[in-house]
Amino acid sequence: MRATGSLVKRIVYVYILGVGLFHLYTSVFGSFEAYLQRSLHLSMVFPMAFILYPMRAADKDSPNVPWYDWILAIASTLPGIYIVLNYESITFRMVQVDDVTMAQQVLGTALIFFLLEATRRVVGMPLAIIVAFFAGYMWFGNWMPGVMQGLPFTFPEVIEQIYLTDEGIFSIPLGVSATFVMVFLIFGGFLEKSGVGQYFMDFAQAFTGTSPGGPAKISVVSSALFGSISGAAVANVYGTGTFTIPLMKRIGYPPFFAAAVESVASTGGQIMPPIMGAGAFIMASFLGVPFSDVIIAAVVPAVLYYGAVLLMVHLGALKNNLQGLSEEDLPDKRKVLLQSYKLLPIVALVYMLLSGYSPMLAAAVGILGAWLVSLPDPEHRMGPRKILDAIVAGSRNVPVVCIACAAAGIVVGSVSLTGFGFKFVGLVFSLAQGIPFIALVLIALVSLILGMGLPTTSAYILGAALGVPALAQLGFDPLAAHMFVFYFAIVSNITPPVALAAYAASSLAQSKPTETAIQALKLGILAFMVPFAFCYDLGLLSNAGWVGNSFAVFGGIGALFAMAFAMLGFIKTPIPMWQRYVFGAAAILCLWPLVAVKLAGVALTAAAAMLWSRKVATAA
Repeated sequence: MRATGSLVKRIVYVYILGVGLFHLYTSVFGSFEAYLQRSLHLSMVFPMAFILYPMRAADKDSPNVPWYDWILAIASTLPGIYIVLNYESITFRMVQVDDVTMAQQVLGTALIFFLLEATRRVVGMPLAIIVAFFAGYMWFGNWMPGVMQGLPFTFPEVIEQIYLTDEGIFSIPLGVSATFVMVFLIFGGFLEKSGVGQYFMDFAQAFTGTSPGGPAKISVVSSALFGSISGAAVANVYGTGTFTIPLMKRIGYPPFFAAAVESVASTGGQIMPPIMGAGAFIMASFLGVPFSDVIIAAVVPAVLYYGAVLLMVHLGALKNNLQGLSEEDLPDKRKVLLQSYKLLPIVALVYMLLSGYSPMLAAAVGILGAWLVSLPDPEHRMGPRKILDAIVAGSRNVPVVCIACAAAGIVVGSVSLTGFGFKFVGLVFSLAQGIPFIALVLIALVSLILGMGLPTTSAYILGAALGVPALAQLGFDPLAAHMFVFYFAIVSNITPPVALAAYAASSLAQSKPTETAIQALKLGILAFMVPFAFCYDLGLLSNAGWVGNSFAVFGGIGALFAMAFAMLGFIKTPIPMWQRYVFGAAAILCLWPLVAVKLAGVALTAAAAMLWSRKVATAA
């Protein structure tokens, strides 16, 4: 992001404040009709993209904004202004019947250009290339050879799909950015300015810091709390890792292990309710279900994920005889408990989401709550200036999500118009030979590859557009299919060879990136297993009735312990390799959908652990 000069900074501050206030107003008093709201949202964000993000990365430290960026910032609003001025005629026109005027073709073409350039600057070249291909495929797909050959469309028909309907750029992903995401970003800004974010860190330090491997547990707990709000793995790494990684290294954790713990803990924040980032809101919109359904489904897998990481961190500390921090170096527990009222904004948010209120209204109430809990704290008390700063701080982060969602909308529109999705489904069926599990593996690989080069939100949208129809035809539950793609788009952040969160953490820990990524893969192994499990056992998504849910949780806890013992190779003392394989097999059995097999896996885990513990006690 560009370091602007003082005058430009003031102009940008006022502009971003106006953007934030507009979205706060629509969240409280109601949004405009979908197509209009989305076009206004994108038109407001475009100038931020061209002013805050330079054409070349090398210019990010320059305080001057070149003249051509000012021109792009102004010109990029013209397609949206045209929509606002001609909204009624656009909404009443008949798609594929009425002519696309020359003005609409010119503005639609310009919009594609502006979006591709903004995508390259804000999100990165990989997504820009993918979007450019799918945009072009609508036009030249009929000239492609073999299975890649698409249907013929004229240039006006392509522009119509992308610009003049809500199935292209202005489709569901951008709608989620224009409503839910924007107000939750502002909510995050209020949590930061009100001291609630700092309270998460203080809470984690006070209640986990003195135990063996305390700093690593601080990292896990604080990243789970902070990451649930931020919804971005790399941002979470830098937000909490600058504090936790040096602490882990100080008590004796190897640098690569400290970085791996932070990257795994930060990555999991995107699957931890209540917010989970933009992808979860888009998932709810794709499925047509309340956001609360997604929250409930995500709880058990997220708890198992973090439970496994905490247990591995604990076993690693015992294995290496690492102690925690002294109480003098940590916040006082009594003081932290007295400040527990700072959790009220989160409690209010969760209550409203689960009670059926709209996410926008829930976030607005959370914003009000964050302001209220800041008042007793002189250090974080939010006066008028801090309130405005919070709105700007949250709104300033919207270009990444907005541009990514708008760009992904072109892909979704292309897949819908050209039938590319049906070709992909056919390819999956052909390779899977009718075996559902192989189809899951293929979709997982596609989601991982997409996630390695794209932000989680974009990777999930593309993965859902391509992979979910195939999984649905194979009989998998729609929620499970979407959650499956979502998980693998997220865990790509810790999957070699392009593990962005692990590499970010290694830069803080001064460790080898590849070594860090491999260790992160081990610590986060349950995140690669559970998605396969919940596709066959909906109890892990709390969607199989009380009995089914209970057995699923019971098996998940067994898998948590079994996989931790297998990965760390330690129960009081190191365990032999053959027994680690036994625990690995037991973890798979614990996640098996059949209750009898699941119970056998739990029994095998318990028996193997007790036998080894008894052997150690006898030897002592």
